[in-house]
This record gives sequence, C-alpha cells and structure tokens, in this order.
Amino acid sequence: MTHATPHPIQVVAHRGASEDAPEHTLTAYRKAIGDGADALECDIRLTADGHLVLVHDRRVNRTSNGRGAVSALELADLAALDFGSWKDREESPDWDDPERTSVLTLERLLELVSDAGRPVQLAIETKHPTRWAGQVEERLLFLLKRFGLDSPPAEGPYPVRVMSFSARSLHRVRAAAPTIPTVYLMQFIPPRMRGGRLPAGVHIAGPGMRIVRNHPGYIRKLQSAGHSVHVWTVNDPEDVQLCADLGVEAIITNRPRQVLSQLGR
Repeated sequence: MTHATPHPIQVVAHRGASEDAPEHTLTAYRKAIGDGADALECDIRLTADGHLVLVHDRRVNRTSNGRGAVSALELADLAALDFGSWKDREESPDWDDPERTSVLTLERLLELVSDAGRPVQLAIETKHPTRWAGQVEERLLFLLKRFGLDSPPAEGPYPVRVMSFSARSLHRVRAAAPTIPTVYLMQFIPPRMRGGRLPAGVHIAGPGMRIVRNHPGYIRKLQSAGHSVHVWTVNDPEDVQLCADLGVEAIITNRPRQVLSQLGR
C-alpha cells in the first residue's frame, strides 16, 4: 500500500522531458510543461562573460558538437554550437530547429516559466567545483530578484528552490536570500549525516535513487528529522513505486509524463 502523503508527490522534469528531447533545450522544457510536470529541474554554469547557461557537464563535449569548458567559453561561442542533434537525429526530422539545438540560458527558462499559463516551479542546481566560486550564486540571485522570485509568494508554495551537492553553495544562497528553499543533494550518505541531519539551514534532502533502494531506512530517518525528501533520478516504474511507498515529496525524472500517469495524475 502506498504511504499516505498530505499532498500529491511533485513530479519534476529532470533537465526537461529529457528522455524525449535533448536535455536542457527549450524543446525539452516546453514538452515537460505540456506533459504536466509540476516543476522543471536544471543545472546552471557561468560562462566566461557572465551568463548562466543550462549545461550539466563541466565541458560541452558530450552534449554538443564543440569542445571545451563552459567557464572558458563566452555565450556567443556556446550559441554557435549544436546542443541537440546528437540525440535521436535519425528519428527527429526537426533536429535543426533552434529550440532543439541551441544552448539555453537560465534567463530564457525563467521567461518560459513566467509565460507557462499555470504554476510551474523551478529546481535549480548549482554545479561545483567551478572557477567562478560565489559568482554563480550571485548571478543566480540577481536573476531571481529580477523575476520576483527572491521572496516568498503571498500564497502557495515557493516557486523556486536551489539545489547543490555543495553545502558551501547552499550556505551562500541562504546567507543572501534566507527564504529561498535549499536542497542538499547526495550521491552517498555522508557519515556525519547518517542520523538524518543536513547542513545547517537546509530542510530538503536530495538523495540519489541508489540511496533510496539500498537504504530505505535512511529516508525514514530524514523524514523523522522533519526533512522533505526529493529523489533523483527516478525513471523505472519499480523505483517510482518505492518512492511513493516511502512517502517522498518529489520525484525528479527524465520521464515526467509516464511518472504522472503511474501516479494516477
């Protein structure tokens, strides 16, 4: 039987609907919104000329036809690259569509969400280590303020949260904008946190699915400590069911439409 939760499990589109479209592209995020995702997850990196772009890896080699570190390239350099046709090129006749192939800035994603026509939350991950220590968070908070996302809404849930594997990054965010929710991401359980504690001021745990499978009791410890649990990256139906049984608050997935369907939404 599924563990009871006070609210439906939030379904978060990991890098957009990234199973069906190239990750971090406008097409992937448009599809996620159309599929009904409650929130969009993205990874941000700072370019050499100070723009936040949505690229997961430190280098662009895997997801584009270029080479080099994001931090060493300017936005114009990235805009000249193809970030989409590597995925299912033969099956995608529109692979040359700019919305499917162009690098996406965080600013453009914020515009998309503001024009979505329904509430869509954002889960923004800062990537570390980086040559731009502190500047990533500074630029992020500048953009959130510009879009009116740096303070609590009059009603309803906070529309944005910041995630990171770096406790220092989360500390920077909390110091500058203490009301923005923060999520501590984990690939493994840090020894000092085995009892369910998180870095000071953080109240959302972000364990990887491997932790959930291998240590379901740890999820209960986090919940007993009063923390919410947002799990990544959850694609298999068995994993979705396990997360539901454990009563986690959010599932981050490459397949938002299928997960929503499995959850009866």
